[in-house]
Amino acid sequence: MEARFNYYGTTVGAKFMKYLQSAGRSVDSALPAATRHLVEIRASQINGCGVCTDMHTKDAAHAGETSLRLNLIAAWREATVFTEAERAALELTEQGTRIADAAGGVPDEVWANAAKHYDDDQLAALVSLIAVINAWNRMNLITQQPAGGYEVGQFG
Repeated sequence: MEARFNYYGTTVGAKFMKYLQSAGRSVDSALPAATRHLVEIRASQINGCGVCTDMHTKDAAHAGETSLRLNLIAAWREATVFTEAERAALELTEQGTRIADAAGGVPDEVWANAAKHYDDDQLAALVSLIAVINAWNRMNLITQQPAGGYEVGQFG
């Protein structure tokens, strides 16, 4: 697959990417790295974004995430390798990513479960991270960015 065009090579695309990267980094200190990786990977899987799935699984592995956990993210409900807090973040990620499929948005019980495990700043970070990764997924899918060539640290 080839990209439709070099979105990130345009003036507007490069500027937007800079701001989106900055927005994504703003949540780094609020959430554990493992949780951030899980959220980014799960949203990317749901959206079918190969570029982001490639990037975030490689980054997670580089950061020490195990192949067992990486291989089970899509089946997190049945897997015993995730903490209750991670499971709550994954559920919020799924509901927030599939928001168009759910009349009324994220169910109250999903929010309440996340709120049991995360304080207000962490909840804000989760919501922000879910929004940012979904934006990346959509930009990459719309412009048909090819997957598989990412190298850890490529985007600095």
